[in-house]
Amino acid sequence: MKFILSALPTAMMTVAVMSVPVMTYASTAADSIEVSDDVTPVAVTQIIDADSPTDNDKPALAPFHTIPNPQNFESQALSTLVDPITHKTVDNSYALDVSSFLSLEQAQKLLVQVSPKIAANQAAIAASEYQTDALRTIDNPLVFARVSASAYHLDEDIDLSSLRSGIVNEVNNGVDNIVPPTADLPDFGELVGERIPDSYNFKRSGSTSGAGLGVVWPIYTAGRTDALTGASDARTQEAMADSVLDKNELYNTLIERYFKAQLAIIAAYLREDAYDTLQQTDHMAERLFEEGFISRVDRLEAQSALADAKSESVNANNDARLAMIALQRLLRTDYRIKPTTPLFVSSRPLPDVSYFQDLALNNHPGLQKVAAKRAQAQQLHALSDTGYKPTVLLYGYGQVEKDPSWVAGISASWKLWGGLDKAASLASSSAKIRQADLSEIEVSDNLLLLVEKNWHDVNNAQSRYQALQSNVDLAAEVLRLRRLGLQEGVNTTVDVVQAQTQSLKARTEQAQAANDYVQSLAALMQSCGTPLAFNAYLNAADIQLPTLYTEQ
Repeated sequence: MKFILSALPTAMMTVAVMSVPVMTYASTAADSIEVSDDVTPVAVTQIIDADSPTDNDKPALAPFHTIPNPQNFESQALSTLVDPITHKTVDNSYALDVSSFLSLEQAQKLLVQVSPKIAANQAAIAASEYQTDALRTIDNPLVFARVSASAYHLDEDIDLSSLRSGIVNEVNNGVDNIVPPTADLPDFGELVGERIPDSYNFKRSGSTSGAGLGVVWPIYTAGRTDALTGASDARTQEAMADSVLDKNELYNTLIERYFKAQLAIIAAYLREDAYDTLQQTDHMAERLFEEGFISRVDRLEAQSALADAKSESVNANNDARLAMIALQRLLRTDYRIKPTTPLFVSSRPLPDVSYFQDLALNNHPGLQKVAAKRAQAQQLHALSDTGYKPTVLLYGYGQVEKDPSWVAGISASWKLWGGLDKAASLASSSAKIRQADLSEIEVSDNLLLLVEKNWHDVNNAQSRYQALQSNVDLAAEVLRLRRLGLQEGVNTTVDVVQAQTQSLKARTEQAQAANDYVQSLAALMQSCGTPLAFNAYLNAADIQLPTLYTEQ
């Protein structure tokens, strides 16, 4: 059996399966791709982990934290799950069935459900929204009730000696001023002093209780509440812009890892195909050496080339496994994800760069974040301006008693001096508004330049892929002729090995150019703020490279 990656005249590379279809996989413990004939025949090749080969085709449970369409999960209950990567528990999650075979679109839908960063951003948005809701009621009447109950006991010795002396002196002085001194009159001060003890033991105990109802209503706050809620709303908009930025970056990371895995799988496949070809060349060289048609040096060169091809094949399989692990980590599964969407290139030209620049100016979340910053600065400016205006309150309080008492009134207060400097605060908020306006200009300029760069990168990758097709055709034809020449004794094994190397290089370079096209297109869509528009270009592409996995 043999697998061939061939270059068709339409510039499409496809997998031709010859002989009986079997399942092929790259083992991490083996030195080459192994073939097993005791499985259900399928017309695709698969790279499977040696440590868990039986778990690749079954779905598994993965925790996810966001619910794009909650009504789909009405029959499920929230539970605590274990993250398959970090093994940490995640509360309030649903169990999600995830197939090991995923198209790019399926992976994109899964990503927004399992990404901790997206879930954390949603929590930040919810927190900001709740904070805004809390601020909206700050001007509402505040009604409060007061209930008190207390018990007391007093036991104290009070010293009255100084008080007694003072009273005696005051009495004597008063009597002397009113009545002339007479021998027969008693000492009135002493008479009064005898009735006042030197100390008095004061003891009291009892209990008190009371209840009351009060209200405070800020009827005029000079717009402070509107400014606070407006600033909180703007912070929510900033959090939403940050969330979109992170989500777009994750989409780009997904495309990067998804198609790098596809490229690594193709590279492993090409290396295996080269190894298979060199095995045949080595076998032919052995026969020719035994018959005396080639020298021992030519025979050793064929053996050396075969050993190098075997080593390169093992390395390529390990690289493919690592690329699949990177994709697995991003999608948070405990088994390998097998990408089914192939690398692609579109031969159609892109729209003019101005089209994408307009998209960026209208959709990029970076500009939305700058707008949210400006709105916050405007609200802070409005809040600073309220420092020159009064606050007016209605208030009232009533005691709930047998003979109730109450108080009610209106108060107005102005800050005359002290605290934050009003003029400096206004100047600061005005400077922040200007900062936001200038930042918008800078971000717009950078976006336009980034879109221009990514647009040229896509066109360059497209042109390179198409140009490399002639190299692929030439290298394939040279290899065919060199192998025929070896059989006829015209060419040496070195010629065949060099031709094989050139063929492998040309096919690998073309696959790399296709990946460059895909990554540049993803970067272009991200810089426009429309990462999911990438799917439309994918579906419209007229050139698709082979994929070893198909949707199940």
